[in-house]
Amino acid sequence: MTEQRLIANTPEPRTRQSLAHDLLRLGLGRGDLVLLHSSLSSLGWVVGGAPAVVLALLDVLGPAGTLVVPTQTGDNSDPEDWSRPPVPKAWWPLIRAAMPAYDPAITPTRGMGRIPEAVRTWPGARRSAHPQVSFAALGPLAAELTASHPLDDGLGEQSPLGLLYRREAKVLLLGVGYDSATAIHLAEYRQAGMPRGTFGAAATVEGERRWTTCSDVDHLDSGELFPALGKAYEQQHLVLRGKVGSAAARLLPMRDLVDFAVPWIARHLASQASGGNA
Repeated sequence: MTEQRLIANTPEPRTRQSLAHDLLRLGLGRGDLVLLHSSLSSLGWVVGGAPAVVLALLDVLGPAGTLVVPTQTGDNSDPEDWSRPPVPKAWWPLIRAAMPAYDPAITPTRGMGRIPEAVRTWPGARRSAHPQVSFAALGPLAAELTASHPLDDGLGEQSPLGLLYRREAKVLLLGVGYDSATAIHLAEYRQAGMPRGTFGAAATVEGERRWTTCSDVDHLDSGELFPALGKAYEQQHLVLRGKVGSAAARLLPMRDLVDFAVPWIARHLASQASGGNA
């Protein structure tokens, strides 16, 4: 959405204070641990942009709360898998050899939006070391949540996502739907016989830049499957819903969502295997 259209579609400017008020009314509170997925433009025109949104979140969470965002870098990947756009096959070896190694301090996010990028660059932010599916965090649990992030099973039990589950984080969907809910991927690792594959990325290993190949599950299509899962979840569980600025927002317990997703995905996979409908 262009800036002009955004202004035209906003009844009044959104501010750090008004957004904090809306977040409190939604149910976010002091001391919460929250995994945020967001769309800045969905909020309406915000005075101060993404930094004002981060400030509003930190105002509500207070000094005891921790804010976590996905800071994924999908462009640090094997050019053989690129399709939007693809590159010539002759380029692949050079790209693999020349791709800069992921660096938590300088590698920008890709496709995550301006709010996660603001968190990533915030003073005191901590970021995990995975070259494709990292997380950044602000708050007293930030160091713990980002200290370890294995290359294999990047969204699995030993990743920051698994620790967020064990820490009973909340999930905040701010102007986005369940297709953005990274937490649901954790349920994929709890499926029996989940297909696996490999991915390539430039990473720093033992102090040296290397092109690494790691193992992970073949993730399900979140755009196709996760909205249906979220709809089914809301039919059985309480989800706090409201408006934050102009954005439709949802706040829910991560553990409940993942625990619901495990059998739901199992039924979906069984239905696929038998040729039925999900």
